[in-house]
Amino acid sequence: MMGTEIETSSEIVLEERTSVDEVASVTKDSESSLGEAFTEFSLLVKKLSPLLDELRKNKLVDRDAIYQAIESLEVEFYRAKNLLSSTNIHSSPSKHIEDVTQNLGRSLGLVLFAGHEVSMANKEKIEALRKEIMSTKFDWCSQRESVSINDVFTEEDSEEEIVEEDRIILDIKDVVFQLSSGNDEESKRAILQLDALVRENTITDQTIDDESIISVLCNRLSSSKSNNRLAIIRLLRSMIRKNDKNKEKMEEVGRLSVLVKSLTRDVEERKEAVALLTSLSDIPAVRRRIGRIQGCILMLVSIYNDEDQEASNDAGRLLNALSNNIQNVLNMAEAGYFKPLIQYLKEGSDMSKVLMATALSRMQLTDQRKASLGEYGAIEPLVNMFSRGKFEAKLSALSALQNLSSLKDNIQRLISSGVVVHLLQLLFSVTSVLMTLREPASAILAMIAQSERILDKPDVAQQMLSLLNLSSPVIQCHLLNALNSIAGHTSAVKVRKKMKENGGIQLLIPFLVYGNSKTRSSVLQLIYTLSKGDQQDLAQQLGEMNINIIAGIISQSTPESEKAAAVGILSNLPSSDRKVTDMLKHANMLPTLVSMLSSLSAASTPTAMRTAESIAGVLIRFTAPSDKKLQHFSANQGVIAALVKLLVHGSVVAKSRAATCLAQLSQNSLSLKKSRKSNWLCAPPSMDGYCEVHDGYCSPKSTFCLIKADAVPHLIRVLEGTEREADEAVLSSLATLLQEEIWENGSYLIAKYSGIQAIIKVIEFGSVKAQEKALWNLERIFRVESHRVQHCESAQVVLIDLAQNGDPKLKPASAKLLAQLELLQVQSSYF
Repeated sequence: MMGTEIETSSEIVLEERTSVDEVASVTKDSESSLGEAFTEFSLLVKKLSPLLDELRKNKLVDRDAIYQAIESLEVEFYRAKNLLSSTNIHSSPSKHIEDVTQNLGRSLGLVLFAGHEVSMANKEKIEALRKEIMSTKFDWCSQRESVSINDVFTEEDSEEEIVEEDRIILDIKDVVFQLSSGNDEESKRAILQLDALVRENTITDQTIDDESIISVLCNRLSSSKSNNRLAIIRLLRSMIRKNDKNKEKMEEVGRLSVLVKSLTRDVEERKEAVALLTSLSDIPAVRRRIGRIQGCILMLVSIYNDEDQEASNDAGRLLNALSNNIQNVLNMAEAGYFKPLIQYLKEGSDMSKVLMATALSRMQLTDQRKASLGEYGAIEPLVNMFSRGKFEAKLSALSALQNLSSLKDNIQRLISSGVVVHLLQLLFSVTSVLMTLREPASAILAMIAQSERILDKPDVAQQMLSLLNLSSPVIQCHLLNALNSIAGHTSAVKVRKKMKENGGIQLLIPFLVYGNSKTRSSVLQLIYTLSKGDQQDLAQQLGEMNINIIAGIISQSTPESEKAAAVGILSNLPSSDRKVTDMLKHANMLPTLVSMLSSLSAASTPTAMRTAESIAGVLIRFTAPSDKKLQHFSANQGVIAALVKLLVHGSVVAKSRAATCLAQLSQNSLSLKKSRKSNWLCAPPSMDGYCEVHDGYCSPKSTFCLIKADAVPHLIRVLEGTEREADEAVLSSLATLLQEEIWENGSYLIAKYSGIQAIIKVIEFGSVKAQEKALWNLERIFRVESHRVQHCESAQVVLIDLAQNGDPKLKPASAKLLAQLELLQVQSSYF
C-alpha cells in the first residue's frame, strides 16, 4: 500500500487521476528512441481519466468490493511511476511497459467485476478499454533490449518484484473472496480471472496453498450451476497439470464426493469429471476413497458403456485403477463390468478366485450379462477351478457355472471346455466330502443336455440312467431332466433305441410308484419319449401292472403335464394289441378320455392340445372296423361327438387321428343301415333319421353315420385349410361315402359342401399319398357328368401338371381322370 493508513476510495480515485496525468506527462517527454512504445502506452493511460472521473461522480467507490478493486488499480499506477522514473528504464522499456499495461488491464477487470452498480454504459466503456489494453503488444526487437537479463536486477527492480508479489496476492484475495461468497455470475467472473492467472503462471503454488484455492473451488462446485461446475472442474484439471502436488489437496473424501456427483450430470460435465478423477487415481488414498463413494462405480460403468469414446476410455482407465481392490471388483461386477473379475478368476490368488466365483454364483444375472461373461472368458477358468481346485474352489466354481449355464451360448462353451467328463466323474465319486457337490453338478448336466452336442458323447445317457438309483431325489430330478432333453433331440434315435434295449424303461418304472411327484412327472415324460418309434415290444416292457398304473394316473387328479405324458404312453401302445384294449376297457379308460375331450376348446393350453392328440391316438384302438361290438361300445360312450369336436378345435395331428377314427367307424355304416323297405318296423321311422347317402335310416350311435354326425362339412373344412398333415386321413374318411353302392349319392353330398374343389386343392398341394387318395376320390366323383362339367376347367390344369411333373406312380390315375374329362385319349402313353 502507498501509506500506513488506508485512504478512502474517493481519495484513491483522486490520486489515481493525478497518477494518470503524471504518467501521460512523463511519457510525453521521453526520449525519441522510446517514442513508439511510450506514445502508445500514453494513449492507453489517458483513456483511464474519464472512467475514473465517472467512478468518483457516482460515489460507487465507498463500497468494499470496488474499494479493493480500485486499490489494486492504484498499485499498478504506482508501478508505472516507478518504472518511468527508474534509471534502468532504458534497458528493456518495451518489456516493462507491456507488463505494466497487462496488469492495468487485469486491474480494470477487477473494477468491472466488483462494480455491480456501475451503469451499463460505463461497464461497456471499462470492458472496451480493458480489451484494448490486454490486446496491446509492443515491439521487443530494439537493440537495447538485447542486453543480458542480469542487468535488469537492480535495487529498483527488486522493489518492483515486491510490488508484483503484493499485486498478485491482492488479486487472488479478491478472486477467492468473490469465488467463495459471490453469486453465480460473480463466481463465473472469478473463475475466469483465476483461470487466466493459472494459465499465465502468475500465481504461485504457495499462494494456492495460502488461499486454500482448491478447497474453495471444491466447495463452490457443490453449490454452483451447470456452467460454473464445468468451468471449475476444468480449472482443477489445469491446476493439477501445472503441479502434480495439487492432486493431494483433492484427496479428501468430501471433495471427491462432490466430483463423483458430477458423474451424474450432463455429458460435458460428466466427461470432465471422469477425466479429473482418472488423473487423481494415481494416488492410493484417492483410489481407496473413490471406490467407497456410493454410486461411483455404477456411474463409471455407465460412462464406460456410453458412446462418447473419450469419456469411455477415461472411465475404463479409472475402473482398472480401482480394480486393485477386491470389493471394488465385486461392485463393478454387480454393475455389469466383468473384465476385472474375470482377470482375478484367471490370475488371482486361490482365495480371490473363490471370492469371485462365489459372487458370480449369487448374482441375479440377465441373459445379456451371462452372455458378456461367456464372451469375456469366464467359463474356462471356472471349469479349471472345478476340475483342479480344492473343495471350496470346486463348490464356488460349480455354483457360478450353474448360474451361467442357463444361457444357450454358454452351454456350447461348457461343452467345448470338456466339463461333461468332469461332472460325470464327480457324480460317480464316493468321496464323502464331494457328495455336496453332486447337486450343482447334476443341475449343470441338465442344462448342458439341452444341446444336441451332448450326443457327441454316446454313453452319457446310459451313465445317467445307472446313477438314478444311487442319487437323492433332487439329483434324480436333475438327471431325469437331462435324460428327457437327450432323448427328446430329433437326432437321438440311436440313443433312444439303446436306452430301451438296455432296459431303460424297466429301470424307470419303479419311480412311478415310489418316486415323489416331481420324479414321477419326469419319469412319465421320459417313458413317453422312449415309447415312440418301434412299439412292438412296448407293452411287454411296461407290463400289465404298469399299464394299469399309468391308466390310473390319468383317472387321478394329477397335474396336466403328467396326464399328457400318461395318455401319450397309452397312445403309443400298438393299437392291434387286443389284450391292451381289453385292459383299458376294464380300467374304464374310454369314458375318462371322452370326458377329457369334452373340455377341449380353441383356447386350450398347448399341453391340453397335446393331450387331445394322444387321446385321439388311443381312440383309434377303440374304433377298429374289425370289431363292431367295440365300435358300438365306443359310440355309446359319446366317442363320435368328441371326434367331431376335435375336427373343429384340435391341432392338425388331432384332426388327422380323429378323421382316422371316423373313417374306421364309417366303413361299417353301410352294413348297419336300416332299409326303408323293412317290414318288421311297427311304425314308419321319422324322416329325420333317413340318410340320403346310405339310402336308409342312420344315426351316429347305431350306424356311425358321418352325415348324421354332421362330420362331413368339418372334414372338408380341414382340406380347405393350409395345414396338409391331415389330408390323407380326411380323404380316407370321405372315401367311405364313395363305396360302390353309394358313390353317386356320396359325390353329390361332397359337392354340396364344396368338397370337390377342396379335393382338387389336395392334388395341387398335398403329399404323394394324399394325392393318390384324392385322385381315387375324384375319379368316383367325376363319374357324374354334372360334376365333370362344373369342375373340368379347375381340375384340368392341376391334373395336367400332375401328369407331367408329379410322382411317376400317380401318372396312370391322373391320366385316367384326364380321359374322363375327355382331355386325353385312353390310348395315351400315360396309361
